[in-house]
Amino acid sequence: MNKLQTIERYRKLDSATIFGGIRAILIAKTKNEYNAASGYEKTFMRGVNNQTMGKMLVGFARTLRMVPPRLDIINEKPAGENSPEFEAMSSCTEENVLVIDAMRFHHASVGGDVKFLNLYMNKAEGVVTDGSIRDLNEVKKYNFKIFSAGRTGSIGIPDVWPYEANVTISCGEAVVKPDDLIVGDDDGVVVVPNFIINEVLMWCEKHQKDEKIIKDLALKENVSPGKYYNPEFFKKLNQQEKSNDI
Repeated sequence: MNKLQTIERYRKLDSATIFGGIRAILIAKTKNEYNAASGYEKTFMRGVNNQTMGKMLVGFARTLRMVPPRLDIINEKPAGENSPEFEAMSSCTEENVLVIDAMRFHHASVGGDVKFLNLYMNKAEGVVTDGSIRDLNEVKKYNFKIFSAGRTGSIGIPDVWPYEANVTISCGEAVVKPDDLIVGDDDGVVVVPNFIINEVLMWCEKHQKDEKIIKDLALKENVSPGKYYNPEFFKKLNQQEKSNDI
């Protein structure tokens, strides 16, 4: 399964189901629901909201790390088209999402209509940041998906300065590595770690089918969904599926 096929299958899911899948897979790998090292709690971004409501974002991460500006840092980084921010944006294609670590400076601008023209030209899927977007109404005209902590008319300085492209970052308290899968909808943004993308997809597709069975039964029998929405019934569905595979 190639990347575009993976993206299209994830588009049929939602962020809540995907987070459930990440949680299930990572707990199974650590064999401990309370093992914080599993990392599942830090895969749903906090304070990052859909600015293009009704549109779903799915793509593989390209990343940009911001740091507080300082004279030596500003002087040591190339400017213009060779700067880290344009390096990150230019690495995006139609299957990529640019994720920008603004250190949770919710009020700080990470870019506006001129800079993000680069994403539009590269047909990128969208942008995600725990900072703010400048010129939001103009950026929306580019018709890619936008997830941010907010909007602003200000600029990045004195809060943020582009420092590194395509490295491991934190965004909305979630870890993001290049090529992690980013999924965003009206409920928020979830990060699917690259090493479990296929496992999470399989879990979510099955869970989606199981939940439909449960809802259909509850409606048909006019009973509380709780009659079927419990571990015992999920176990029964799993056993039935295994029997059908034999």
